[in-house]
Amino acid sequence: MKKTLFFVYNAQSDIWNKYLDNLHKIISPTTYSCDLCSLTHGNFSEKKVWKDFRENSDYEFVFMYKDEFLDAYSYLEDKSFNLPIIFQKQEEKIDLLFDSEGLSSLNSAEELIDFLKKKIS
Repeated sequence: MKKTLFFVYNAQSDIWNKYLDNLHKIISPTTYSCDLCSLTHGNFSEKKVWKDFRENSDYEFVFMYKDEFLDAYSYLEDKSFNLPIIFQKQEEKIDLLFDSEGLSSLNSAEELIDFLKKKIS
């Protein structure tokens, strides 16, 4: 069975919040609250190095916003983690790969890719 990596952004999925998030990233990127989004996306699109990695990976990638994640995985609400997060799911087993603190320590998509390659190989 193929392993799935879940990337959960610290952002809401509705169009208004997406617009505000994008504006926030442009005006004040250092105070933007989703380090995962900052690592994987520029102001207007997915970063090329990240997209290339994602498209050439043997893993399935699933991207979710905070509200979508909490709706789909409400049984995890009692877990104490802050968003954004990255976790791996195989069948019903869920393993945390990277928490929000770890993501905030990264400076580039390349660092994220290096970490993921080490963790999932």
